[in-house]
Amino acid sequence: MQRFDVIVVGAGPAGASAAYAATRAGLRVALIDRKSFPREKLCGGLITGRARRHYAEIFGHAMPFEPQDCKTTVDFWFRGRPMGLIKDAPALYTTMRWDMDAMLCGQALGAGAQDFTGQAVAEIDHDARTVMLKGGAVLDYGVLIGADGVNSQVARALFGQPFDRQRIGFGLEIEARGAPSDPAAPIRIDLAAAQWGYGWVFPKRCSTTVGVGGLLSENPDMKRAMADYCAVLGLASEEASVKGQFLPFGDFRPIPGQGAVLLVGDAAGLVDPITGEGIGYAMQSGQLAAKAAIAALGAGRPQTALSHYRRALRPVHRALRMARLIRPVIFLPALEPGFARAFQRSSTLRHDYLRLMAGEVEYGQILARLVLRLPRLGIMALRARF
Repeated sequence: MQRFDVIVVGAGPAGASAAYAATRAGLRVALIDRKSFPREKLCGGLITGRARRHYAEIFGHAMPFEPQDCKTTVDFWFRGRPMGLIKDAPALYTTMRWDMDAMLCGQALGAGAQDFTGQAVAEIDHDARTVMLKGGAVLDYGVLIGADGVNSQVARALFGQPFDRQRIGFGLEIEARGAPSDPAAPIRIDLAAAQWGYGWVFPKRCSTTVGVGGLLSENPDMKRAMADYCAVLGLASEEASVKGQFLPFGDFRPIPGQGAVLLVGDAAGLVDPITGEGIGYAMQSGQLAAKAAIAALGAGRPQTALSHYRRALRPVHRALRMARLIRPVIFLPALEPGFARAFQRSSTLRHDYLRLMAGEVEYGQILARLVLRLPRLGIMALRARF
């Protein structure tokens, strides 16, 4: 049996951040992932200011990008109608998860985390605090960090299921490779391309990522929504490889673990319920989980890791709760026409949305202003219907 202070299951942004932070603090860390890196990953790959800030805080330098990765033009649409082109948006960056995740994982391994990528977990025994790999190796842990995504094996072992199907989101996506991508092409956001969700077009250096996502319970035929969206864009979706994935669209776990077992990133449901952004929260929660493990192990009480972690996560949970309060104003069918009309008329509202996407403001800063708009949105919704 190999003994580790911390075992991290999942080597994406959340797991790599946790493994890097824990290793740099002097802990013995194992980093496990069933895939070898680089590997494919369903994700729009839009990097916000929040994600860049957390990356710099964790890894000690700015996240590397090429100049053409920076996007400051965003084109908003609603049900086939233009809603406004913003040419001075806060900087957003596009990346291929193939490259970014391999870079993050490499930094964690380079810092000294022991490499168990390319090896699947066979069994987790929380009582014995062991993880058995399918190859037969048994690893012992002080603290276990589950960073293994929305279908988390660690969450399943704790709670019986990784998520609630009535509250989960779902997304479909294609990569339009081969054709040259215009570096100056704007990011495109189509509100209502899916129910309680949106569509996106993210131009990149070597491809363009196109997708739709929304609440699964409100979209019984997401494939049709994807086909319709591709038709609007003039794309033939059947010619590309369409990939799908569950999205924890703001359905976070209030108690993200048990004792010495912590859930981070998508495994903990830490995804913005309006914008769908999760990379920033993934890296932030990975670092916070590592700090919780450091504190708990330093005190000789690994079972207290969750209490440390929950305290650190309070601001994140507070922001997500506020976002869930705001979400019906944007996506509720009864209010949708009023919001669309207000969004089209108000550059302030569009900039607020972009500043949220970029991570420049939090929901608490705009909640009061949005509440003041509610009566007006209701009137606009009624006018739009008659």
